[in-house]
Amino acid sequence: MTDETIDDLMDATYRALCKHGYAELTMQDIAAESDKSKGTIHYHFDGKQDLLESFLEFLLDDFEERTETIPGETPSERLHEFLDQLLTPSDEESSEEFRTAILEIKAQSPYNEAYRERLRGFDRATRDRIAGLVTDGVEAEEFRSDIDPEATADFLVTLFHGAQTRAAAVDRPPERTLEYIHAYIDDTLCLESDDRNGSSPEVDTGAER
Repeated sequence: MTDETIDDLMDATYRALCKHGYAELTMQDIAAESDKSKGTIHYHFDGKQDLLESFLEFLLDDFEERTETIPGETPSERLHEFLDQLLTPSDEESSEEFRTAILEIKAQSPYNEAYRERLRGFDRATRDRIAGLVTDGVEAEEFRSDIDPEATADFLVTLFHGAQTRAAAVDRPPERTLEYIHAYIDDTLCLESDDRNGSSPEVDTGAER
């Protein structure tokens, strides 16, 4: 299967999931969104589950490629940007439908080892990216030295998953959570400017009074 065929089928799967959701999705729905026939899709994939396993792998590969280099001059700027990318939808028109479809797939993971393993891969990649950025911030003396990068990454990944779930389940925009995440980075992780400069704030002793 060529890269062009893979990209076409993965894009078609994305569009079909947004339109029909996980439970109602059929191979014919995916074929209708592609220039490939249903027979061609069955030639490459055993069925819906096999195709969706490949789709989750495709999403993970795309995520790792897109986040290999994160814009920003400092670790703090890069961490802010990374979390923006996670929680700000790139496709406004279909973002809500896609979140719902992914939530449906997540709901199947306790009973489907293949789905669970692929979702673990995404969780692990997200956590590793965040932990790396936090480590960079500590080493650059931009973040507090007592910050645990792994624990911080676990906390932020949990916030991310919670924001995605709430967006799909109760229609709470993830951008609302993003505001608090940015405040957490600035107020909890970052050192005060005086601490970063290695100086202490001036203390008025009253000696000149």
